[in-house]
Amino acid sequence: MSTEVLSIRISGELKREAEKFGIDVKSVVEKALTDAVEQAKRRKLEEAINMLLEEMGEISDREWVRVVKECRRER
Repeated sequence: MSTEVLSIRISGELKREAEKFGIDVKSVVEKALTDAVEQAKRRKLEEAINMLLEEMGEISDREWVRVVKECRRER
């Protein structure tokens, strides 16, 4: 896995507090960014699913049953 350099600016007071408590700033930032990316992926997936559900809303229950049975027969 390759890495990239990321520079951030925080207040001096916050940096001193983090050092005082032995907080690994790199790990905290990396975890927060990982969580934010995961949330963004989930939101995008949710939007895609909602769009598909809207498109499929016009399909009747009978049509769904027919298509599922047809797919099963093809296996």
